[in-house]
Amino acid sequence: MAFIDYYKILGVNKGATEKEIKSAYRKQARKYHPDVNPNDPEAEKQFKEVNEANEVLSDPEKRKKYDKYGENWQHGEAYEQQQRQQSQQRSYGGGGSSQDFGGFDFGGGGGDFSDFFNSMFGGGPAGGGGGRQSARYRGQDMNASLQLNLRDILESKKQTITVNGKNIRLTIPAGIENGQTIKITGHGGPGSNGAPAGDLYIKFDIPDDAEFKRVGSDLYRNIDLNLYTAILGGEITADTLTGKVKLKVAPGTQAGTKVKLKGKGVPVYKKEGQFGDLYLTYNVQLPTNLTDKQKELFEELAKS
Repeated sequence: MAFIDYYKILGVNKGATEKEIKSAYRKQARKYHPDVNPNDPEAEKQFKEVNEANEVLSDPEKRKKYDKYGENWQHGEAYEQQQRQQSQQRSYGGGGSSQDFGGFDFGGGGGDFSDFFNSMFGGGPAGGGGGRQSARYRGQDMNASLQLNLRDILESKKQTITVNGKNIRLTIPAGIENGQTIKITGHGGPGSNGAPAGDLYIKFDIPDDAEFKRVGSDLYRNIDLNLYTAILGGEITADTLTGKVKLKVAPGTQAGTKVKLKGKGVPVYKKEGQFGDLYLTYNVQLPTNLTDKQKELFEELAKS
């Protein structure tokens, strides 16, 4: 039987970290999962190979043995048997009947693994156990989207959503970002033969409001200002996401002037009590449909 390169199957190098192996496994498992590729023998075969590779590389002891012997795996078991006998002789003075299987527990069966795996790791019946076990497949991860508006994220709130006919109650954190994804463990597709269920990933769609543009936790909007107030100054009322506020306008305010309203943005994600700011930009509106008298007054102003 041929040597199997588990690193190649997962698409990682031999120095890959535990996190990189886990990420690679999840990516490949999703790609070849039977739920995604129904009635596809080739995908099922590759899915089994991915699970087998993960079985070895995600287990520090199995990975250590695999790396130690590599393509010389045929001689590995004989070498380890010799090491065990020497260890037993030192411990028991040559006697004793203790049997060491290298710390690997295969539940009395080889599982749905290759002959290479069973030969290298002793996956066949140990001590009289019987038969091959049915494959255990972790459930498929699922994805869903949830659309909110800016006012929905002003405070944390509980909401119930329905995914595949099942009601799921979740807490939406205040200030969550557009496009952000949260994971709900165990609410994906069911596992097979006692394997765990997959996870549910919810992506949030929070478009800009008709009046407010969001950048991080800050909000931006334009506000109209009539010419007379811009010239003479005065007081106006402006809308925010949480209500109306009164603003004083200084005499001679120019078009494009920006005003910051501190703390009138959206909550900062997962930082309780912190808020962004609201920035207002004044658009000075010129008067239209002037009467003759009003035109005369502007002409006098122009001459002066």
